[in-house]
This record gives sequence, structure tokens and C-alpha cells, in this order.
Amino acid sequence: MLPIIECLLLVTLITADPGRITRRSAALRAVSVALISVLALSAIWSTIQLIDDLIHGGPETSSASALLQAGGSVWASTILAFSLLYFELDSGGAAARAHHMPSTPELAFPQQLNPNLNAQHWRPRFIDYLYLGLTNSLAFSPTDVMPLAPWAKIVMGVQSLVSLGILGLVVARAVNVLA
Repeated sequence: MLPIIECLLLVTLITADPGRITRRSAALRAVSVALISVLALSAIWSTIQLIDDLIHGGPETSSASALLQAGGSVWASTILAFSLLYFELDSGGAAARAHHMPSTPELAFPQQLNPNLNAQHWRPRFIDYLYLGLTNSLAFSPTDVMPLAPWAKIVMGVQSLVSLGILGLVVARAVNVLA
């Protein structure tokens, strides 16, 4: 069911703005946020399913390589989904950031906080949010990007918990299977 919803939201985005998706309209931005939210929920659901398989003995839990492959796939999906969520939610989204950076960021990057960097016209790009998603999944906490808005703290906390579940349980079970 989730892939059908994802495809419908993606088709809606593409047909509503077929050239360059600027998402300057509130309706298109809402569809974009909905699509990314469904991707994030899908990643969370996959994590729950993987943990359930670990507890109840799913098909991939008897082989270390199959378990690590499934866990790695779920973990990578989680990083990408949450990176897209940060990218779309921070400061009104990419289109809004391109036109005007708010005086108070929702996610504070070092370039925005250090006056010695003289990054007055610096704008975060997707790679910055991908790095945020990766480091938050590895460290289970913010590294160089600080969440200032309540939504950012909640989303980063959820991502850390999901990642802890994936890495902690999958790696522990894989080591157990290997031993």
C-alpha cells in the first residue's frame, strides 16, 4: 500500500509542476512534505518489521549476511528518508531557502553560527542534510548541526531511536549468528 501512496504523491508533484519543481506554492509543498513523510513512515515501519523478525525469527535472521543486508537496506532507507525530511522542513524548504534565509534557522549549521566563516550568502544543500542524517544515525545525536526548532529535535530524536534499534539489534543478532 505504501508504494502506491508514494507513487500517487510523486505523480501529483510531477504533473502539478512538470518542469522545475519549485514548490513555491503551499499546495505543492504540502504534497512534497506528505510524500517525504510517507517515505519516513515506511522506513520506520520497515525497522519495526525487522525488529519483529529478529524477535520472532523471520527468514533473514538465520543468516548473518542476509540479516546484515536487510539491516543495511533499512538503515540506508532511514538515512535517506530523514535527510529528505530535514531538507524539506528546514526554513520553509529548498525553494524558500533559495529566495530568503530566515534570520533564525531551524537547523543551525556551523556556517551560520561562526561569524569568522563569513558565510552570509551560504545556503545548506541536500548534501548538508544527508550528512546530518548520516551522522545523526551513527552518533544517535547531533554532531555539528544543532536542532533549534521543536520539530527538528523531535525528528532527530525519532531518527536516533530508529537507528539505535536497527544498528543495536541487527548487529547483535548478526554477531550471535556468526558465533
